[in-house]
Formats: sequence, structure tokens, C-alpha cells
Amino acid sequence: MAEPLSEQGRDLLFREARSYNGYLDKPVGEDQLRQIWDLMKFGPTSANLFPARIVWCVSQEAKEKLAGLASGTNAAKIRTAPVTAIIGMDMAFYDHAPRLFPVSDARSWFMDADGAPNAPLVQVTAMRNSSLQGAYFIFAARALGLDTGPMSGFDNDAVDAAFFAGTTVKSNFISTLGYGDPATIFDRLPRPAFEEFTRIA
Repeated sequence: MAEPLSEQGRDLLFREARSYNGYLDKPVGEDQLRQIWDLMKFGPTSANLFPARIVWCVSQEAKEKLAGLASGTNAAKIRTAPVTAIIGMDMAFYDHAPRLFPVSDARSWFMDADGAPNAPLVQVTAMRNSSLQGAYFIFAARALGLDTGPMSGFDNDAVDAAFFAGTTVKSNFISTLGYGDPATIFDRLPRPAFEEFTRIA
């Protein structure tokens, strides 16, 4: 990149951005969801294999279904957010390798000698890269002027059955999405210093 991001841009993505527990009564349209995807898809993944799959819970029916599978406090957040995204991971992501990574036979990397999927490698690759893509989702939303509330605190197996039945996709985490209500955030929690949690080798 030719120039560093401005201080205002750094504030938008990091220093002033927060995870929200509630949102203003302002809708989020499908065009905005598409814009989020069209930004986040440029974030790097291993061999460009894109394991993340997203279900955008926009209808009240979808939000109620998801809320019923979440913990008490998370359920209320899901019901009142304009959108809640389920960030899933396709456990057969490697089937798309011939199209997404045509420079090499990347699909074979995830197979055992007998041609069956190497389950531990598939699992760790799907989790790592869909989590990365989930982070790209958060920053893409922020770049577009939206706020998020990423969370665990739900029944993964039940969400998989309700939203990914008959597929090879499993849920990773969920995140509310909208225009954050400042009244719903807590004071900024501590952040460790460079010297505390990092070292130069």
C-alpha cells in the first residue's frame, strides 16, 4: 500500500470501534450486506479457499429461530438487531479448490493416502480461515459505517441443524449487525501493552 491509513481510518476500524449490545431503530439493507461481502472477500485465506459461509438472519422468523438457540442475554440481542450473521465454515471447502486456486492441486492437500478427507487438517483449516473471514466481516462492516456484536453463547449443533441441515457447513460464531446504540456499550476494557503480550525474537 502506498500510504498508511489516516488516523481517522484507524479510529474507525480499531481505536473508536466497539462491540455493541443494542442498535438504533435503523434498517440494514441487502445492498449493504452485499457490500460487506464484496469487501471481506478480498481478505486472505489459505490457498484462497474461502471456507466461510454466511446466513444473514434478517426476517423476524429467522431471528426468532436463532434467538431460541442462544443464551438468555444473547437471545435478546439477536431479536432486536436489524441483522444477525451466522458465520459458518464449510467442511468440504476443498471441493472448490480447482476453481478458487487453479495454480495447484490444492484439493489433494486435504486428502489422506486413500483419498478420504484428512479430518483433523480439514477442521483446523476451516476453523482458522473462517475465523479470519469473520474478522474481515467485522472490519468490512466498520468500514461501511456499521457496527457489530460478535458472540459465542449459542448451541452450535442446534444452529447447524436449524440453518445448515443437509449441507457440509457448521457454525463458527454469530454476530449482530446494525447501527450501534451508544447507550448499550460498556466502558472500554483494558488492553495489554506491547511488552506484556508480545516479544521480538
